[in-house]
Amino acid sequence: MTETNGSAAKPDLAALRDDIKQTRADLGATVQALAARADVKARAREQVQETKQRVLTQAAAMTGRVREAAAGATDRVRETPPRELAYQAGSRVRANPMPTVLVVAGLAALAGIILIVRGRR
Repeated sequence: MTETNGSAAKPDLAALRDDIKQTRADLGATVQALAARADVKARAREQVQETKQRVLTQAAAMTGRVREAAAGATDRVRETPPRELAYQAGSRVRANPMPTVLVVAGLAALAGIILIVRGRR
């Protein structure tokens, strides 16, 4: 063996401590990232919050659109005479009688159910 083995230059203690500190910080960040990915409950809460925020944003946008449409419809109704409105409604029913037929069928079914229930008592 040579004499240089025992007398090799010792590494700088401050540099080693800084290196250890940096390694610990990196390891801590990695552990936190892994823990966050493994925490299903927190991820689910986060997803719920994102979805809630998206729905609130969409609801606000749709509310504005509905208000604009309602204001336009209100203006059109105020400008149109009542007789013309009644005529337009009648024309729509004559053009497409299916909703009227469905309403009548629904009322008949409701009346039948009420009669059956009353008859069982």
